[in-house]
Amino acid sequence: GANDGASGVGVLLEIARQLGSSNQPAIGVDLIFFDGEDWGPRENGANLKPPPAGYEDWWCLGSQYWSKNKGSYQAFYGILLDMVGAKNAKFYREGVSLEYAPRIVDKVWATAARLGYSDYFITQNAHATTDDHYFVNEYAKIPMINIVHYQPGLGYYGDFHHSTKDNMSLISRETLGAVGNTVLNVVYYEE
Repeated sequence: GANDGASGVGVLLEIARQLGSSNQPAIGVDLIFFDGEDWGPRENGANLKPPPAGYEDWWCLGSQYWSKNKGSYQAFYGILLDMVGAKNAKFYREGVSLEYAPRIVDKVWATAARLGYSDYFITQNAHATTDDHYFVNEYAKIPMINIVHYQPGLGYYGDFHHSTKDNMSLISRETLGAVGNTVLNVVYYEE
């Protein structure tokens, strides 16, 4: 879980540290850590049983629960970080993000390009991914995008995905920095 899970948490912890400094952004920022994102059905379809009452799917249990029980909480938009630390990672414009929050996708990818991170943030569209942002968009009605590592040639997230290969040997400080700097610039230069 070094990339799938821990990399996003690591970037968010550094963002929290930066936001806690004396240089405060002009806008409020909330950090939310969801749980249960990867508890989906087995790929072979074995042992399928319906999800618990009130849940649409076994994927993303934490974000489903939060989105349906957020009360009066509102936000202008959200940025989900999933698998954002692998060496030579490529972040394509993900389908659910484009459907629900194209303006935020454009803002984030333009910021990355301005910062010189176009080798990471690829301005090419990719397929839709069932991830926490889907449920935040659908139920909480907060436009949220997903920055997620994707390998179009493989058609999925890398040969390390959901395996013991997902360890610290594939993590890159440069990739983590590109994502963190991009998100911080989006926050600090929000209009």
